[in-house]
Amino acid sequence: MSEEPRWLNECETEAWLALASLMFKLPGALDGQLLRDNDLTLFDYFVLSTLSMVPGRALRLSDLAAHVSSSLSRLSNVVKRLERRGLLYRAPDPESPRYTRAVLTDAGWDVVVAAAPGHVAAVRRYVIDGLTEEQVTALREVACRVMERINEASAEESRRG
Repeated sequence: MSEEPRWLNECETEAWLALASLMFKLPGALDGQLLRDNDLTLFDYFVLSTLSMVPGRALRLSDLAAHVSSSLSRLSNVVKRLERRGLLYRAPDPESPRYTRAVLTDAGWDVVVAAAPGHVAAVRRYVIDGLTEEQVTALREVACRVMERINEASAEESRRG
């Protein structure tokens, strides 16, 4: 006999539906701004901006995938596309040549620098400026806690095989 699911109460349902709506609509709004102004998707921007903030502007692909919360296969496709545009290139890791790194080019740096002000303005417009300082703190805490739960579940699934 299967156990009865723990159904959501009214408040939990409203919270879940609001979050689900946010998860679907916010990336589209941020994508729209970046595509319109910089010919980048939100994911492209995360990849390039992550590289722009690390020493040497380079990361192993596996580390970059973890930083941008992506599968390696999805990241590889995006890296190939960004590489064709001259925004980054792939190279063996000098510390361990069996690994491949993504390296931000000067052109990639210029694109990130040009895109950042508009992206930050969109984040402020859609998220930050509509919240109080306490709500921003609560949003950070909630998002971090949900990500912890997802990461824990993912680690458990990996251990199980």
